[in-house]
Amino acid sequence: MAASRSPTQRSLEYLREQGYHCEIVEKWNSFTKQRKDLWGWCDILAIRKDEVLAVQVTASAVADRIKKIQESTTVALVRDAGIRIECHGWRKNSKGRYVIRVEDIS
Repeated sequence: MAASRSPTQRSLEYLREQGYHCEIVEKWNSFTKQRKDLWGWCDILAIRKDEVLAVQVTASAVADRIKKIQESTTVALVRDAGIRIECHGWRKNSKGRYVIRVEDIS
């Protein structure tokens, strides 16, 4: 069962283990059949004492996601608001277990 979890579900579990309260802020638009991320790139918003974290999650292509965030018109506002930004990339290692790559791009 665990293998069928989405990258977003894996990141939620990872963040909650770190003490964050998390919410998915990516929405499905049934009319356009497209996903819409908060600010055009944020999948999860996580909070804990004195910290807000915006997370982009991917199963691959971490560099592409980082580029997408850095080119966003909203990233400067998010940074100015003091919100940290991470990109979580999930892949299977040589033993077939999922491992996370966390890139802080605040």
